[in-house]
Amino acid sequence: MSDLITPTGRVHWVGTGLSTGSGLGLVCDRAAGVVLWGRTRQKAEDRLAALGLAGRAETREFGLAPLAAEVEAGDLVVSMLPAAHHAGLLRLCLGSRAHFAASSYVSAEISALAAGAAEAGVVVLTEAGLDPGIDHLLAHLLVAEARAAVGNGAASAVFTSYCGSNPAEPNDFRYRFNWAPRGVLTALLTPARYIGGGERRAVDRPWEAVGDLVLGEERFEVYPNRDSVPFVEQYGLPGSWRLDTFVRGTIRLSGWKEAWAPVFAELRDADDERIGDLARRLALRYPGTETDHDRVLLSVALSVRGDDGSAWSGEYVLDAVGDEKEAATPRLVSTALACGIGDILAGLTPPGLHRAAEEPEAARRWLTALEGHGITCAFRRP
Repeated sequence: MSDLITPTGRVHWVGTGLSTGSGLGLVCDRAAGVVLWGRTRQKAEDRLAALGLAGRAETREFGLAPLAAEVEAGDLVVSMLPAAHHAGLLRLCLGSRAHFAASSYVSAEISALAAGAAEAGVVVLTEAGLDPGIDHLLAHLLVAEARAAVGNGAASAVFTSYCGSNPAEPNDFRYRFNWAPRGVLTALLTPARYIGGGERRAVDRPWEAVGDLVLGEERFEVYPNRDSVPFVEQYGLPGSWRLDTFVRGTIRLSGWKEAWAPVFAELRDADDERIGDLARRLALRYPGTETDHDRVLLSVALSVRGDDGSAWSGEYVLDAVGDEKEAATPRLVSTALACGIGDILAGLTPPGLHRAAEEPEAARRWLTALEGHGITCAFRRP
């Protein structure tokens, strides 16, 4: 590993979509200078104004060539563009010896490109938003506490992590499309892998594996998504722990599965054209509006029982509702990302590929910072 390229403190924030939330203001507070790159310069100006940050950052019309002309070694490029654009920005960063940050999952292409980051002295921070992001922090903290209490000996364990953005005031559909409708439908057609009953399981249609989750006095519906299995190693669970359950998934309001039954019926044999048509119809029928605030729920729980009779269990719950100033989802995503950006600017993150805060000490630092900005993850012992 080469020495870290000293951060200049200059941040290039690329993208002005919904996930560019008030966390950008925190970055403006920490950085030596911020440039917001939008599809047009006017869109960037409008986004700053909407966030109450007019004049706090420079604005530019985005293009790889103009960006490359301005990025210098030690600068930080933050990608809030769709995931398909991350690789191009990361190549630019590696070529310029600039650091890179994004809130999205690591793709195979990003992983391959980032292989040379440590040698180049460049930080590549990923999965540093809400989910993935805050969920990672909570998982690392739970595993660290369980290992301290039970040890690394033989034990059985149950781990669950569920997150979802839902209407704060439930409607008959149990959902509103505040984000890209096609993406929501496509996610439901992505097979999921997880551990259940001590065995690895796979489900082609995640809605066929819906279960119940009780938080406080409320009941919700949950289902697995993506591939949970690689996170066993990422979260540092000891190999001596027998996993009865290990699942990362989505949380929905009670009654969601029944309300969406007609949607599932259409999705079973849908091609791209039909999915697009369905997405448009649903977005028109159940749109998000400025008065229909979102409610983000995140539950991360771990229970461990040692073969020697020791036991430990804990759960973190985040419950946040949007208001007239800002929806909860972009606030959570951008604020968590701002925590990671702050670490990079302070030189606390070593070169190479990282996913949110991977060490308990860093996770606690991020969690403290989130609490300082009004984002509380309540811990409880069931």
